[in-house]
Amino acid sequence: MKSERGRVRIPVEADAVIFDCDGLLAETEAGWTRAETAIFREHGYDFGPAQKQLLIGGTLASGGEAMAAYFGTPGTGPVLAARLADLVWQELAAGAPAMPGAREIAETLRHRGIPVGVASNSPRRFVDAVLGSAGLEDLFDVVVSSDDVENPKPAPDLYLAACAQLAAEPARSVAFEDSRTGVASARAAKTFVIGVPSMPGTALDADVTYDSLVHPELMSWMACCTTRVRHG
Repeated sequence: MKSERGRVRIPVEADAVIFDCDGLLAETEAGWTRAETAIFREHGYDFGPAQKQLLIGGTLASGGEAMAAYFGTPGTGPVLAARLADLVWQELAAGAPAMPGAREIAETLRHRGIPVGVASNSPRRFVDAVLGSAGLEDLFDVVVSSDDVENPKPAPDLYLAACAQLAAEPARSVAFEDSRTGVASARAAKTFVIGVPSMPGTALDADVTYDSLVHPELMSWMACCTTRVRHG
């Protein structure tokens, strides 16, 4: 599929493949949006695509600060972040289904000997709950959350940490992301980036972009992907 850079081939030899979680592996964005909408309404504001772009892909802390700036209430970021955490946790308690193709692509890559991991900007308890609810908790060799690094996305730390734990070179690894913040993180880590936007129509600065994990080109790629033969 064409990206803004033109047609680019996904590497068929990779040290590792690393996935974002929310909105990419599991359908959690609807729950996050309901929680965010509730907070905006509590402060007398509407919530739509423009407001969503301020928050999507960020951490709870960055979301709290973004809302504080939007509401014109400096210093309330931590309180807003805590409120968001409570509301999102309530949403996650209702369950988060796996996105179409999520289990298939992770299973296929594992069967082909490719190390697979998760690099999420969410807290560990959120990531564990989402993967468990979606029935994906048994698929990944490593799971790195925002609790595990000093600088979350858009910094490269999460992807660098996941690659380090997988003994993978970032420049020889592939990342799947659904948000601009996540893509910026993966690109900063020097991975090859596949974008699958959770918000339809969102332009991502990825190497290639698809509308879902079950796109035929992705299905063809995962069926022939292999890990690098390492010497020494």
